[in-house]
Amino acid sequence: MKVVLLSGGVGGARFARGLHAVLAPDELTIVGNVGDDLEVLGLAVSPDLDSILYTLAGRSDDERGWGRSGETWNALSAAAEWGGEDWFRLGDLDLGLHLVRTQALRAGATLSEVTSRLVSRAGLRLRLLPATDEPLRTLVATPAGTFPFQEWFVARSHADEVDDVRFDGAVGARPAPGVLDALREADAVLIAPSNPFASIGPILAVREIREAVEERAVRSVAVSPLIGGKAVKGPADRMLSRMAGGTTPGHVAGCYEGLIDSLVIDEADLPADAAVDLVATKTLMADREAARRLAAVVLDVACA
Repeated sequence: MKVVLLSGGVGGARFARGLHAVLAPDELTIVGNVGDDLEVLGLAVSPDLDSILYTLAGRSDDERGWGRSGETWNALSAAAEWGGEDWFRLGDLDLGLHLVRTQALRAGATLSEVTSRLVSRAGLRLRLLPATDEPLRTLVATPAGTFPFQEWFVARSHADEVDDVRFDGAVGARPAPGVLDALREADAVLIAPSNPFASIGPILAVREIREAVEERAVRSVAVSPLIGGKAVKGPADRMLSRMAGGTTPGHVAGCYEGLIDSLVIDEADLPADAAVDLVATKTLMADREAARRLAAVVLDVACA
């Protein structure tokens, strides 16, 4: 069974881990969000791609929800002593990956080529593809001004309410090599329990990716990022409430109009109505087994 997952954020990485445990080798293709990408101290950082890679490779810090386990911060502390920026937390272990990526990009490799090499080095048998190799950056419009995503999310602790999300570079951006082929050949298209605006929105902002999902010949299933109308982590509930008008399953499904056939929701969100079929289960991925169970349910829905 060939499965394509659109993914971003912590929830997306954990759901990807569940799918990886259920599917056979080489059956999973993950299309990752690059709208969060940024340059820190001259290094190219791809937070969502890295979260997926670390989580699937068993190297993530599950307690923090981001970065490497066993991390230290000596290099960043030293940079700060010399006046370098330290608002974005790059750990010592994490720096190794960013150094390799930055060197490869400067030598002429594309982001998708570098990511493929990293997946191989991690010993993983799957495809992890950036949505696009071209610069695409999420901008968050708030009453206090418009900010690059990470400045709003990390430096400003996502405290500002969000009026709009825009994607600089989306016009004319092409899907990374392999993305469209994977979508056309897929037996199912899945959307992770990620923030619809900040994590999945940048992927769907690439016109040909959205069109491929719209024109799919197979079932497409999304997983709600909310439990009882609240985000497990992050500002998805606040953004849905302000930008979509509420946090019910119907509001989540409305973010994917024309893109999904079913929405998997948590039992805590019943009773509910939506313009698509709803399937209720336990969606909290408290551990690896919970993520595996959720993945199995979603795959059953996709194959129904």
